[in-house]
Amino acid sequence: MKITGLNFDIVWKNKHENFTLIENQLQNQEADLFLLPEMFSTGFCMDAAEVSDKNEESLEFLKKISKEKNTAFSGSASVEVEGLFFNRMYFVKPDGEVNFYDKRHLFSFSGEDKIYTPGKERVIVEYLGIRFLLQICYDLRFPVFARNNNDYDVILYVANWPEKRVGAWEHLLKARAIENLSYVFGLNRIGTDGNGLFYQESSHCFFADGKEMAEKKSNLVTAEFNLEELKDFRNHFQFLNDRDDFEIKF
Repeated sequence: MKITGLNFDIVWKNKHENFTLIENQLQNQEADLFLLPEMFSTGFCMDAAEVSDKNEESLEFLKKISKEKNTAFSGSASVEVEGLFFNRMYFVKPDGEVNFYDKRHLFSFSGEDKIYTPGKERVIVEYLGIRFLLQICYDLRFPVFARNNNDYDVILYVANWPEKRVGAWEHLLKARAIENLSYVFGLNRIGTDGNGLFYQESSHCFFADGKEMAEKKSNLVTAEFNLEELKDFRNHFQFLNDRDDFEIKF
């Protein structure tokens, strides 16, 4: 399976421009799954009442482009549902099926927890025979929530993780791959947001042994996933069998 992430400079609070930018940059690209950053349609914005989707604008865009390119798309957007705001990560399949995950760990340092509502469920999506755990940015700092119970093959992290803390982002991505014997694809944005925070190119894909898998060209980050290779690695190093067994409570 080929996964391609677009680590672009998100236009602050402008959905139309971001949708156009995504379509233009992916126009001649092919992949089994395209990954977009956290809040790809607005940037990581706390002005939820102003920018949140009221009519599923970001989802409708993903469904449209997924159908046109006949491939899956995933990324998160700010959405409003019955007066509550969620940082919602969609996984849209080309047949129109939609799965979503609401960010569990809200970034209190920026006040996200005062504005958005946390998700209650861990979400795993199967596509083309591969099982994906959906995660968003700050979730990366909480390894218990991402613990592999032999129920997924890949963790997808979409993020707006600024340059000043990028070391933590890169080290933790590799750690999640090693400790969970899984692929980890971490897609970060680039550029500068409306709050003046800078984001350097820092997207990665790691194999279960911590080896970098990503190939980078322009704003695209691509990796080839081989499920049989992952199964062979897990069969040889059966570390997950020795994991702590306890229930995660929400």
